[in-house]
Amino acid sequence: MLKKLFLLNVGLFFIPSIYAAELNSGDTSWILTSTALVLFMTLPGLALFYGGLVRSKNVLSVLMQCFAIACLISVCWVVYGYSLAFKGDGLFIGNLSAVFLNGVGRDSLVGGVPETVFITFQMTFAIITPALVVGAFAERMKFGAMCLFSVVWFTLVYLPACHMVWGGGYLANLGVIDFAGGLVVHATCGVGALVIALYLGQRNGFMKTPMPPHNRTMVMIGASMLWVGWFGFNGGSALAADGSAGMAMLVTHISAAVGALSWMAIEWLKSGKATIIGIATGMVAGLATITPASGTVGPAGAILIGLLAGVICFYATQAVKSYFKIDDSLDVFPVHGVGGMLGIIMLCFVGSPDGFLGSGSAGISDSGVLDQLIIQIKGIIIICTWTAIATLLTLKVISFVTDIRVSSEDEEIGLDMSEHNEQGYNL
Repeated sequence: MLKKLFLLNVGLFFIPSIYAAELNSGDTSWILTSTALVLFMTLPGLALFYGGLVRSKNVLSVLMQCFAIACLISVCWVVYGYSLAFKGDGLFIGNLSAVFLNGVGRDSLVGGVPETVFITFQMTFAIITPALVVGAFAERMKFGAMCLFSVVWFTLVYLPACHMVWGGGYLANLGVIDFAGGLVVHATCGVGALVIALYLGQRNGFMKTPMPPHNRTMVMIGASMLWVGWFGFNGGSALAADGSAGMAMLVTHISAAVGALSWMAIEWLKSGKATIIGIATGMVAGLATITPASGTVGPAGAILIGLLAGVICFYATQAVKSYFKIDDSLDVFPVHGVGGMLGIIMLCFVGSPDGFLGSGSAGISDSGVLDQLIIQIKGIIIICTWTAIATLLTLKVISFVTDIRVSSEDEEIGLDMSEHNEQGYNL
């Protein structure tokens, strides 16, 4: 019974075909604020975070990629993305009934908020997901290919995932719980990042020449903006200014702090030094991991999730680079992909009502943790399998249209000059 009530609430929040009788000004104010916070995560938060992590000759290319993706996906979302994600009753994708936002007016409501606000809020999620993938191909992908890839990947990967989980599609009907994007955002961008890193191959000099972040101050500023913006990311996903939003904000902050501290502690013990890159990356891991569980766990659960996020994502990062020698430039898969999937699984154990360390709100299958775990794993398998296939297909198709990777000479010069004829710094 509790599971059915939870799925009903998700439907009321996320399926635009179900309208409330009247507008709630408090909920509307909160989602307006959350929308700005989530966009703030990409511009300038993620752009600065990624920009600081690359070498100085590539900083503008990363900033340009994040900015261009925000523009491209915004247009695609309005033209067809929202309709395919949230309209219709298809199992895997929506329909085109709301192309160019046809039928959306000032008085249209989703839950207690204007549909225009819901559309913009969901647009910011659609923007940051392909922007996160930038970290996998940083310093070696052509700008034109990046633009094509982002639009096609958004269409083939993000929209079906969004519809299946949040738009009333197959995974929603199956009972998958993903409060704010462990599957829709983090698993898709993580697996997509892994595929594209393998497809492009290593950067010139990878594992032979040091490639340290060029601006750690920029990394810290960008990471801090991500932390602040994540309150809108998770808290706003309640689509109401209520206790669920408050608890989501609280557990988000706790997991981020514990993830940062646990990553820092491991690094400190291993190398004898604590670094700003380490503590910032641990914070992002804690945030990514709590995201799918932020609607179903309490403070104690958030502490455990943050701890596991810092530890598991740290060693996943080491394994990807050192053991498998995969050049996922800015650790998108081990931090976001692994973290998102970890959160999807952990909510079964630390959520409610029959898990331990829960928040007291409905969310886990009333027939047992194991049943929900099986459902969650099915969700992971479906989303990750389709993401891998669609990402590879996208890259293959684009390769017939244009070169995807810059030449060795252009890579040596740096993408700032070779792709944009600009420099980040006048030295």
